[in-house]
Amino acid sequence: MMQVHPSGYYAWLRQPQSLRSLDDQRLTGVITASWQESGGVYGYRKISADLRDLGEQCGKHRVARLMRLAGLRSQTGYRRRRGFYGGRPIVTAPNHLDRQFAVTEPNRVWVTDITYIRTHEGWLYLAAVLDLFSRQVVGWSMGARMDRELAIKALLMAVWRRKPDQEVLVHSDQGSQFSSNDWQDLLRAHNLKPSMSRRGNCHDNAVAESFFQLLKRERIKRQTYRDREEARRDVFNYIEMFYNPKRRHSFNNGFSPVEYEKQYFERLGSV
Repeated sequence: MMQVHPSGYYAWLRQPQSLRSLDDQRLTGVITASWQESGGVYGYRKISADLRDLGEQCGKHRVARLMRLAGLRSQTGYRRRRGFYGGRPIVTAPNHLDRQFAVTEPNRVWVTDITYIRTHEGWLYLAAVLDLFSRQVVGWSMGARMDRELAIKALLMAVWRRKPDQEVLVHSDQGSQFSSNDWQDLLRAHNLKPSMSRRGNCHDNAVAESFFQLLKRERIKRQTYRDREEARRDVFNYIEMFYNPKRRHSFNNGFSPVEYEKQYFERLGSV
């Protein structure tokens, strides 16, 4: 046992906590609230940005230390399900995008793809359309079948929401949903120019792949869905209530897709 006099021990118990310790406790509460609001996916860098927005003077290393002590961790790590993603396309288009993912204006380039979500009722498929300028999901559709109607509904939502007044490049893979005649007719009707990844090369559509990995890592892989409707509600919540308006994106200098576009139009209006 330690050789400590009883009077010294009780004096230590009566000693108040240091100001630094008290401030650590307060900051841990703020950090926990930010982490919970992100759905438990933010790491110390994004939470540090949240704290700066709240006016807190706190370095990222202190945030990392407090998160570690509180047992708060970012959600990381997801690998795509292995399988065969093939099928000979009906119609193909050149790869006009050619991995030029940095776009300077909204409604210049959209990328689209389809992914799957497991439920106890069966698969739910999600088609999404993203604007490369801000990485905002501008159109989406969910259904029990991975057919061309799924992809068409997502693109129609994007057209309805954005109402582009110039030609938009729409990049996809060579899946049957995007090489169908109905898809090509829709592109022509709305002044949309098709672009397709090279066959079997997922890196040509890396931004869409990256979004699906985020969705699965930060939400889907952490849930068990009873049926498609429960999954549908959760995916809607992720896209419309978190990812688009709130989730900080490194490509957007730490701003959410909605905030990044808002700042762009404010700068445009001030010129």
